Amino acid sequence: MHRLQILAGHLSPPGAPGKARDVGAAECGSAGGSSPQDVVVVHGRRTAIGKAKRGAFKDTTPDELLSAVMTAVLADVGLSPDRLGDVCVGNVLQPGAGALMARVAHFLSGFPETVPCYTVNRQCSSGLQALFNIAGAIRSGSIDLGLACGVESMSLRAIGEPGDLSSRVTEVDKARDCIIPMGITSENIAERFGVSREKQDAFALSSQQKAAHAQSTGRFRREIVPVSVRRLDADGAEREASVAEDDGIRAGTTLAALSKLRPAFKPDGSTTAGNSSQVSDGAAAVLLGRRAAAEALGLPVLGVLRASAVVGVPPDLMGVGPAFAIPAALQQAGLTVADIDVFEINEAFASQAVYCVEKLGIPLEKVNPNGGAIALGHPLGCTGARQVVTLLNELRRRGRRAYGVVSMCIGTGMGAAAVFEYPGA
Repeated sequence: MHRLQILAGHLSPPGAPGKARDVGAAECGSAGGSSPQDVVVVHGRRTAIGKAKRGAFKDTTPDELLSAVMTAVLADVGLSPDRLGDVCVGNVLQPGAGALMARVAHFLSGFPETVPCYTVNRQCSSGLQALFNIAGAIRSGSIDLGLACGVESMSLRAIGEPGDLSSRVTEVDKARDCIIPMGITSENIAERFGVSREKQDAFALSSQQKAAHAQSTGRFRREIVPVSVRRLDADGAEREASVAEDDGIRAGTTLAALSKLRPAFKPDGSTTAGNSSQVSDGAAAVLLGRRAAAEALGLPVLGVLRASAVVGVPPDLMGVGPAFAIPAALQQAGLTVADIDVFEINEAFASQAVYCVEKLGIPLEKVNPNGGAIALGHPLGCTGARQVVTLLNELRRRGRRAYGVVSMCIGTGMGAAAVFEYPGA
């Protein structure tokens, strides 16, 4: 691992101090080359994303969602689970970051006890952090193949319990800022950087329209694992169903309807339920390997991890994270914004997504071509892994060698980003 220095003066939000910022980044190989030591993505699948509390997975436990994708990924490529060197699962809301839940899912999937499993919680980037962790183990030589997953049930576990904190939390500005409600951080960005309600609603509408088009044309079918569930209807009756479509997409969304929604966090604010991410349930799994090991087993190469970065930003402006993390990852990969074909940027809020896109000069047509969290939903621990699955399937659909970026902001003030190369058909 080496250290990158990014000149924050070139990236800092207006009014922020221009000083050097140290960014930790893992070496992932130079873009465009090919090495037996490359960390490659073999395959990935996800569940549909259900609306929390009232959607398809409201009565489904996270271990069942996780088991569905863990099983499907290995079955699709014909890999025995005993070939895995490790399994890492991103989760936010389960006790202990879901360590028990993940091991239960492991056994529900028929994995042998000899394969280890652990969990990680870096909040909204937990699914991507799981991928970074497995990639790091491959790069270090500890393992040859590993499974990176993410899962969240926001139906069964609610946000808002901060845990045990010092009584001094309000005495230190940055510590106090860590417990600011996420919606207020969205309002902070909108106010400080002039992201209008009109821009936010237009971005939200575009997310819904793109997701509706992707769903209606079958773009998600390759990535979604159908999950059999039992759920309770309003009359208390239990019914079985197979869930294979995201249920948060609102195909009939209009700008007029969005403009009528009331602010959700401040009476005079601009962040609404319509231009924020949906709370959701879902899971995703990504199989990673050393290129030499994957090729020796006859496994496909869906993508190559070329760079990864995690950076810290002010907690009260946590949504700016991608504006810092993306340049750090691109610099490491030796690429620029212009070299990237698709950016999967998590839409925690339209305010922060718009700010990051405009700050980096990313053409809107390159951003979330199949919609993002405003339309699809944001199951916290799952999102990063889900974005990787969606990104690489979109690049494969285009059929030529291409580059993509996955990025998101992170609660308490961070940003994460990864650069992937699709090698071509």
